[in-house]
Amino acid sequence: MSEGVQLGQAEVARRYEVFHTDCPARDVVDHVTSRWGVWVLISLRNNDLRFYELRESIRGVSEKMLAQTLRGLVKDGLVWRKVEPTTPPQVTYGLTEFGREVGEPLTDLLDRITQRLPSSRDAPNAS
Repeated sequence: MSEGVQLGQAEVARRYEVFHTDCPARDVVDHVTSRWGVWVLISLRNNDLRFYELRESIRGVSEKMLAQTLRGLVKDGLVWRKVEPTTPPQVTYGLTEFGREVGEPLTDLLDRITQRLPSSRDAPNAS
């Protein structure tokens, strides 16, 4: 059984040279692991959100950086974008199947981190 897994990894290695700077898989990893990419994927894990709802859910992100991050994630096929022809246009974002698959380990990572951190009242600087 492990032979099949190794064969699959060898096939992937032939298709993508992930340690080369011009590898397309590397661009996707860069977008996902960017400062705001992780938070976009985690924010969209349960609900589709409009641009401003997404911005409100991710504290500290500017409109410019959110738009840039979303552009990359849409281009990579991780996030879909729907524009309603209203005035002003209503733009909604959600995760594609690929985005859900990629976002799942990020959600697990966040859950593991938050479960291991002391509660805010136990923190050294808590009042």
